[in-house]
Amino acid sequence: MSIRTLSSRVVYENPWLTLREDRIEHADGSPSLYSVVEKPDFAIVIPLENDGFHLVEQYRYPLGQRSWEFPAGAFPRGVTGSPREMAAAELVEETGFTADRLERLGYLHCANSVTGEGMHVFLATGLTPGNPHRETTEQDMRQQWFPRAELERMLRDGTITDAPTLAAYLLLSLRGVSS
Repeated sequence: MSIRTLSSRVVYENPWLTLREDRIEHADGSPSLYSVVEKPDFAIVIPLENDGFHLVEQYRYPLGQRSWEFPAGAFPRGVTGSPREMAAAELVEETGFTADRLERLGYLHCANSVTGEGMHVFLATGLTPGNPHRETTEQDMRQQWFPRAELERMLRDGTITDAPTLAAYLLLSLRGVSS
């Protein structure tokens, strides 16, 4: 490695993340400081039905606006399971859907200059509707189905700015998946 960690300390922690400050040394011996956000990996689910997609929309406090996204989330602290189980749980929680098939499309890092957090990308098909089981923080969430052409327009024109949603759709597109 070209960087050596000299010390590390937690500067902030809550149930969702930990902020760590590391003193590091570069290969040439010069010192530096690096801040790292520790968050658990999450699953993002692409619910595909009738050549269209079910998206969720919710208010995103850091943006000060609502955001259309594919359903996504992590297990609550203390809950464990496989990435597939996490994807299935998030799909039911946010949309109410259960899927006959959850196909793993890949694994990506979402902000590798700040965090090691990664996302497991799944395609959900064979959807059966049900009631969502949203968390308190998702009480304003709504869900809507969009045809593929509309989703692509929303990605192109900046209606959808959520990077994990864009990255997940790219993985799906690279596979050439249709309804």
